[in-house]
Amino acid sequence: MSDFVKIERKGPLWEMTFDRPKANAISAEASRALSSAFVAFRDDDEARVAILTGGGEKFFSAGWDLKAAASGEGLDDDQGEGGFAGLTELWSLDKPVIAAVNGYAAGGGFELALAADMIVAADHALFMLPEATLGIIADGGGFIRLPRRIPRAIANEMLMTGRRMDAQEALRWGLVNRVVPMSELMDSARELAEQVCQCAPLSLRGTKASINAIEAMTVEDAYAHIRAGKVEAYNAIFASEDSKEGPLAFSEGRAPVWKGR
Repeated sequence: MSDFVKIERKGPLWEMTFDRPKANAISAEASRALSSAFVAFRDDDEARVAILTGGGEKFFSAGWDLKAAASGEGLDDDQGEGGFAGLTELWSLDKPVIAAVNGYAAGGGFELALAADMIVAADHALFMLPEATLGIIADGGGFIRLPRRIPRAIANEMLMTGRRMDAQEALRWGLVNRVVPMSELMDSARELAEQVCQCAPLSLRGTKASINAIEAMTVEDAYAHIRAGKVEAYNAIFASEDSKEGPLAFSEGRAPVWKGR
C-alpha cells in the first residue's frame, strides 16, 4: 500500500488516514493509492466499515493537486478503479464508509467526503467547492451530489461563489452527522462505526446498494425496481441465514450472531 494511505485494521473496522503533506492534495498517484485502499477494503470479506480521515489537524484534503495540474497532469489521467480520489466512482463498493473530516475539505477533498456514506466533522472543519473561482468545475461529484444533499439554492451558492460552509452550518443542513471537538473526532467516528458493525453485514450491503439503485427514481418506480428483483444485494438479504438469526435472537432476548450469509 502507498505511503499516502495508512491503514489500521481493527477487526471488521478499517481506519484509513490519507496523509500527503502539506495539504493532503490529491494527485493522480494519490488517487490511485486511495483507490487501492478502498478496493482492498471492498474485497476483504472480514471488513465491514471504514473510517477515512486526513493526516494532521488542518486539512482533510485540499482537493485536486493544482501544482500537478499546472505541470500538465489532468483529471483524465489514470485515477484508479474508483475514479477521482479512489471513492467518487467506486460503484462496486457496497460497504459503508465514514468520513472523519479533520479540517479543510476543499474542492476534491469535499467531493471525497461527499462520496462517503456518513460524515463526522471536527468543529473547526470547513467545506468548500472553489472550482468556479479557478475556471474549472466540481466534476468529482460536487455538482452532482451536493444539490442532492442540501437545499439546491444553498448548493448553488457554494458551487457558484466558492463560499465556505463551517461545520455547524453543515450540521444544520444535515450534510454531516455529527460535529465534535477535534480531540473527540476519531472516537466519535469509531462510536458510529461500532453501531454500524452491530448490524447484519448483508443488511448493510443491501441497504447501500438499494439506496444507490433507486436514488433518482420516484417512489413508485423504486418499489417496482426492487420488487422486480433487480438489486441483487437486496435479494440476498431475505435468502440469508442472518435474516432468520435476527428475529430469533430478538425473540430469545440475546444479541444476534451474524454470519454474513
